[in-house]
Amino acid sequence: MTLSDERWRALLRLRATDPGAINRAYATRRRRELLSENGTLFLVAADHPARGALGVGGDPTAMADRRSLLDRLLTALENPAVDGILGTPDVVEELLLLDALHDKVVIGSMNRGGLAGADWEIDDRFTAYSARSIADFRLDGGKMLLRLVDSDPGTVPTLQASAEAVTELASYGLMAMVEPLPYRRDGAGKLVLQRDPASLARAVTVASGLGVTSAYTWLKLPAPEDSVILDATTLPVVVLGGVPSGDPAADLASWGAALRHDVVRGLVVGRSLLYPPDGDVAAAVAAAAEVLEKSQ
Repeated sequence: MTLSDERWRALLRLRATDPGAINRAYATRRRRELLSENGTLFLVAADHPARGALGVGGDPTAMADRRSLLDRLLTALENPAVDGILGTPDVVEELLLLDALHDKVVIGSMNRGGLAGADWEIDDRFTAYSARSIADFRLDGGKMLLRLVDSDPGTVPTLQASAEAVTELASYGLMAMVEPLPYRRDGAGKLVLQRDPASLARAVTVASGLGVTSAYTWLKLPAPEDSVILDATTLPVVVLGGVPSGDPAADLASWGAALRHDVVRGLVVGRSLLYPPDGDVAAAVAAAAEVLEKSQ
């Protein structure tokens, strides 16, 4: 394993005996430019557990094993094509203590209060990084999930909080990565993502107008089947991996098609790469990196 017994025990020892090591690791992390030399951005997402979304495929607790998750993240980060990570404070700090984030982009996940499956899921409170902490910890930006459900008033406080976060991140000159996703509730009350062009384009336009300036705003969007969605903005876009389909070839093909659009700058993928059906994380990451490279 990339995360050997020795490294794992050292991490646990630091957690218990030297909490100040985390602040030292934030302060001494070597930073880099946001975009790669090719003008692209490839991040691995690992903020799912903090929202209680632990399932992958048929395993409802796949992401609950923290050592396994960290080992998979270390494997992904070893690929030089991976520019960095999107994560909550706990995951980011564990990777910092493992000395894995030098010369990598680090985007802090901000709102994780809309727990998966909860009645209040759409009222997605900001419970992780704040804009101020992202600046203080020398991270490279903040990400917020904005699920838009017209029938759920929980959308309103999330919308307002996201606008305030966009404004504050911009005041520090930091990227605000907004993930606007239109949902509706089906007859059983389950949230269903609306993937039709009209709904997604509307979500794009709403997210683009958040805050007092859009100068530092990026959008994180599902790979669309219709260009009208990406035609709705001039903001930089990264394509999200979403829930793994179980067909890696199909996922790669959909990402590749989206990556050819002028506004798309890269990929932010989590479970599809960290928990591929065949278990080969390195190969899954390499395949995604190849798709990104070929799109340029």
